Amino acid sequence: MHLTTTDNHQPKILAPAGDRQSFLAAIAAGADAVYCGLKSFSARMEAKNFSVEELASLTALAHQKNIAVYVALNSMVRQSELSGLEQWLYDVVYTIQPDALIIQDLAFVSLARTIGYPGELHLSTLANVSFPEALQWIQKKLPVNRVVLPRELSIDEIKLMAHACPNKLKLEVFVHGALCYGVSGRCYWSSFLGGKSGLRGRCVQPCRRLYNYKNHKKRFFSCADFCLEVLVKTFRPIAEISAWKIEGRKKGPHYVYHTTKAYKILRDHGFEPGGKKEALSLLEYALGRDTTHYQFLPQRPFHPISTEMDTGSGYKIARIAGKESQRYFVIQEALFPGDRLRIGYEDQPGHHIQNITKSIPKRGRWVIQKPRSGTLPVIGSPVFLIDRKDPALMEKIEGLQQDVGPFTNETPSYFKPKEKKVSRARSKGVYQNPIDLTVLRHVDNLKTRRQTGIWLSRQNVENIPKKFVSHIWWWLPPVIWPEHEKQWYQSISNVLQMGAKYFVVNAPWQVALLDNPQTLQVWAGPFCNISNTLGIAMLKKHHFSGVIISPELGKEDILSLPDDSPLPVGIVVSGLWPLTLSRIPPAEIRPNQPFISPKGEASWYANYDDHLHWIFPNWPIDITRYKNELIKAGYTLFAHLIEPVPKTIEIKARPGIWNWELNV
Repeated sequence: MHLTTTDNHQPKILAPAGDRQSFLAAIAAGADAVYCGLKSFSARMEAKNFSVEELASLTALAHQKNIAVYVALNSMVRQSELSGLEQWLYDVVYTIQPDALIIQDLAFVSLARTIGYPGELHLSTLANVSFPEALQWIQKKLPVNRVVLPRELSIDEIKLMAHACPNKLKLEVFVHGALCYGVSGRCYWSSFLGGKSGLRGRCVQPCRRLYNYKNHKKRFFSCADFCLEVLVKTFRPIAEISAWKIEGRKKGPHYVYHTTKAYKILRDHGFEPGGKKEALSLLEYALGRDTTHYQFLPQRPFHPISTEMDTGSGYKIARIAGKESQRYFVIQEALFPGDRLRIGYEDQPGHHIQNITKSIPKRGRWVIQKPRSGTLPVIGSPVFLIDRKDPALMEKIEGLQQDVGPFTNETPSYFKPKEKKVSRARSKGVYQNPIDLTVLRHVDNLKTRRQTGIWLSRQNVENIPKKFVSHIWWWLPPVIWPEHEKQWYQSISNVLQMGAKYFVVNAPWQVALLDNPQTLQVWAGPFCNISNTLGIAMLKKHHFSGVIISPELGKEDILSLPDDSPLPVGIVVSGLWPLTLSRIPPAEIRPNQPFISPKGEASWYANYDDHLHWIFPNWPIDITRYKNELIKAGYTLFAHLIEPVPKTIEIKARPGIWNWELNV
């Protein structure tokens, strides 16, 4: 393993597309590849997305122009969705013939190879492959070709990942687009507060909302957009990085065209003064938020949140003016028919989307008609241009549209499905009787030799009495960053030398940090987001002992999952579950202090030595009332998460059943 650099390296420019016009805009801008989702199993279900037939026709056009197409199937798959999923996937890949599938759920790894799909498999950033040794394990154990790295990594950490990357595996890095507050694959905020799961592509972005902290209402968690612009030159020569990814499947064709063209120029002519200037001009006019390079440069990091900036997506062109009975705004940018404006923020009175039907000159005035609801926008709120129909771009798109052929359902001959051979027999394992596992944050609270869970930390390893070690289930953190891998490996080695036998990993690839894992009891933890028996079967193949399923699931999937599971299954039944995990401290909010949501829900954040900021709600999960049903269904391990609660926080008595009565 070594870091390979070459001045001739040409990483692919990977453009987003959430609808037909954006797809054609990516082609017009000269993208090397386009990634897009279908109307099922996409992590951007709020985008329009494509039917299979429509995407098949567009893919044929892209292939004619030597442009690759990646289909994003990066959604968590529920147990109830497995029936018919193999046939659905077969139809998708046979009809569209994509060059790659982007996936997070191990079920798709299994099914793609079962049906004989010959294209590439890319592990989504939602899979949270965040430390170097994970790449070695993935290359040996999973038939994937590329890993999409988290947005949170610095250039030094990206180089660590590239240095560890095996020859047969490639990396993909984000260069531009929305920056989520939570770590991808580790955010449950939208799901916990309203049943709209980010892991299912339905996030309603609660981090963008106003929160009340010490009687100040601000957007404490709303990040600027990520933008590397000229900084991409620092990793352009790294051969292990095969693609630069632009985020934005909910964006329009104007954004897609401008960002794609800009990064293509930066790749090909970024060292030339004229090329740099042109690229920066294109990015400035891409209709995104204010931008940050976050902590890409470790010696000059930027906090990506400022409560004083406008964090709405789009190009700000005005502010609402007027008086009590009338509102208007004066635009700072000429508008064309088909342009779209967003008036105010979603959580403000009078917010709405305005479609422009006629040309309006710069400095023109737009009077807002009073809506039927009677609510006018708040004076002073911003007006954003969120999409536009620039005549020159629309002409290019219309020209390409004429080249899109009709959908033809020809049977491709380049691959044939294999006979599926998946064992469905449930293994009772070594746990015939149910285990109640209390999981403690700090070892100071340990009072018994009985089996107990402890979050692995340097402090806990130093303070644990040796007589307890062999009884402890050691829980690894939900995220391990590249620069901290050696620290975690050392802590794991220390408890192994002391006689540790039980481990709960919170990303499947964390097993790579365990010496001789086949001699241990290793369970996939709840942050692995395992939600179906195909994923469990993949873990059994790699010597896992059991699985604690995703706590996001609803009753139907929870109760049906153990019946066909090839491994023992557990579930989190009580305790404080984080809304989200972040590498970013909230703007202006102090640790262990309450902040209040727009609906009056209190939360706080805590720091531990796992280099994460944990945000907790002030009410716990509690499905212990259904424990008899869970035992009857086949569950063998029940986790109770015990977190230290600050004196400033009052824990509320609420049902705490999360999505039990819903389907995420």
